[in-house]
Amino acid sequence: MKWLVALLMTSAMWQGAAAGEEIDSSPTLSRIASAGEITIGHRTSEAPFSYLVNDQPTGYAIDLCLNVIEGLEETLGLGDLKVNYVPVTPANRFILVRNGEVDIECGVTTNTPERRRQAAFSYPHFLTATRYVSLVEQHMDSLQDLAGRSVVSTTGTINIAQLNELNRTEGLAISVMLSRNHEEAFDMVASGQASAFVMDEVLLAGLVSSAVDPAAFHISQATLSSAEPYGLMMPPDDPVFVELVNKELRNIYQSETIHTLYEKWFLQPLPPDNRVLNLPLAPALAAIFANPEQYIE
Repeated sequence: MKWLVALLMTSAMWQGAAAGEEIDSSPTLSRIASAGEITIGHRTSEAPFSYLVNDQPTGYAIDLCLNVIEGLEETLGLGDLKVNYVPVTPANRFILVRNGEVDIECGVTTNTPERRRQAAFSYPHFLTATRYVSLVEQHMDSLQDLAGRSVVSTTGTINIAQLNELNRTEGLAISVMLSRNHEEAFDMVASGQASAFVMDEVLLAGLVSSAVDPAAFHISQATLSSAEPYGLMMPPDDPVFVELVNKELRNIYQSETIHTLYEKWFLQPLPPDNRVLNLPLAPALAAIFANPEQYIE
């Protein structure tokens, strides 16, 4: 019996030393361990990923991050970390992450080669293509239907670049308009100020489902991009932190936890108004959950 106790004590000491080395080699983890707190960057209105309910951040990406934090607490012996929440926007999210004001951004940031020069990304947690929403009465569905019209998208997003590229290469003479946030852009379509709003299809689906009359809106079959991955965004040049976050995500993906979270946010009624997105798990995303290492970039 004594040998078993000694073995367990030795193992615990080794794990503690290894955890200490990881913390010391990561600027982000060192800051977190020293302060006893971790800061999550969140969106205020991007259901079902990251939004506010009674002023409390909630959503699929928030739940993923909280599960990751629980794993880090256990793996690194950090105790119960205080979780701080900082609202971020498409325009300032990269700055806040680079400056260390946000340890991990839990939202809907698309992982692209250009963006990987500004920040680090986790394994994907969702895939979505770019489409547009318009009023049904406009009878729009193809990319050519955008020609000569006023089309809005949100500043600080890749969707703006995709829209401008389409306009340039196809010569569509689109009048490109910028909005401060997705709700403003959607309202511009609803009020007739813009003919269409170009954005990630899953975010458009959320906006349509929460509209007073969802049947008045149509999301195009035509896409401006192939399906692209969302990832949790982290500070650049901290591979130890990224590796540990991905390790915790892998554990989540290869357990029942991910299926429980997916069902909660994409198949069940969403707070606060109990609308249902009804988006079954796509085979491509299921493949990522089964083998996330193949989709690191």
